[in-house]
Amino acid sequence: MTTDGPDDPVVDLPLAGMRVVEISSFVAAPLGGMTLAQLGADVIRIDPLGGAPDHHRWPLAPSGTSLYWAGLNKGKKSVSVDFRSAEGRELVARLVAGSGPGGGIVLTNAVGRDWLRYEALAAHRRDLIHVQIEGHHDGTPAVDYTVNAAVGFPMVTGPEGHADPVNHVLPAWDIACGLYAALGILAADRRRRITGVGQRMSVALYDVALAAAGNLGFLAEAQVGRIVRKRYGNYLYGGFARDFATKDGRRVMVVALTARHWADLLTATDLVDVISALETSLGTDFSNEEDRFEYREVLAGLFSRWFARNDLAAVEAALQGTSLLWSTYSTFSELVGDAAAEPGATGPAGIAANPMMHLIDQPGVGPHLAPGLPVTLAGMDRKPDRAPVLGEDTLPVLSGLGLSDGELADLLERRVISAGRARAEGH
Repeated sequence: MTTDGPDDPVVDLPLAGMRVVEISSFVAAPLGGMTLAQLGADVIRIDPLGGAPDHHRWPLAPSGTSLYWAGLNKGKKSVSVDFRSAEGRELVARLVAGSGPGGGIVLTNAVGRDWLRYEALAAHRRDLIHVQIEGHHDGTPAVDYTVNAAVGFPMVTGPEGHADPVNHVLPAWDIACGLYAALGILAADRRRRITGVGQRMSVALYDVALAAAGNLGFLAEAQVGRIVRKRYGNYLYGGFARDFATKDGRRVMVVALTARHWADLLTATDLVDVISALETSLGTDFSNEEDRFEYREVLAGLFSRWFARNDLAAVEAALQGTSLLWSTYSTFSELVGDAAAEPGATGPAGIAANPMMHLIDQPGVGPHLAPGLPVTLAGMDRKPDRAPVLGEDTLPVLSGLGLSDGELADLLERRVISAGRARAEGH
């Protein structure tokens, strides 16, 4: 056990002692590795010289540093190796093989590299745990945006009556895939600790999206019910939820899932008697989700008038303290506000007060708010470590393989490896 102070004990992180070698790019695999790192694993991301294709991906800081890369690699170590050279590939194999009882774990979404396949690395370590993220189960490539199109979500996203597909900006399947990969590693590690046997695993991005569509009933609805799902804009399918504009031009999302939510919405908007009369007229019962959805446009028209007569402050005052689910719409800029200006400052939405959020100083970026692990564990410090500079840990990590200073210098000179600025410089 460690401590932050005499009265503040901090337990060891649950994955302390685990070492993961990650060779990755973009979202799914880096997110999986970062999740493990935030739980205490020693995650070593190995990139080719100059960085993988995501090293300069937008969004960028004014310096040109990728905020995307920095955000998805917090808490990891960075090693940079020439993947094209036999010596570079051998160094990767040695890192996999020589990382102790908690090591021998590989997470990758790289394809077409025989030296990185399970069979090649298992020759160096028999109890290898190897997780390969793929596009499709047959190995053919895909990315979140092509998978999303193939599974059908863009055809039910967007405003009612819109004819063309509408993509969303959140790479949901990448995120879910990365978390599945991390979960798979934890499951395989538990099995290995019990049996001593490693595991070859794969998770396909398309399968993650297909599973979600099936688990949520979308596929069964089409197959069994013969229902072609339509677009409903910002309405909630099968219930009552929608956005409403206030008198001062703000927008509020309101969700009434239960009978209690519905009752509180009517009370807050002074529409109890009006809705009761409407129920009598229509011969319906709006305490049922189905009826609220069927008459959603009529109901929305009544609520829209109330929201349009009140500014946001009045709306918030009426809705606060109720069971109703609601939120104002915010931009990313509104969320952060001036929160990054100094420690303890808060933006309009107060995200700096969230214990998950901390101010970190990232080389090439500067001080900014960054999230730690969304999971809260008793006694765990949720402050995130910054992302490494590319190749920052090359020398200390490879020296752990028994390489001398002279050998490391030779590898550097011949461009088999590269090294960034060291952590000792205070970044």
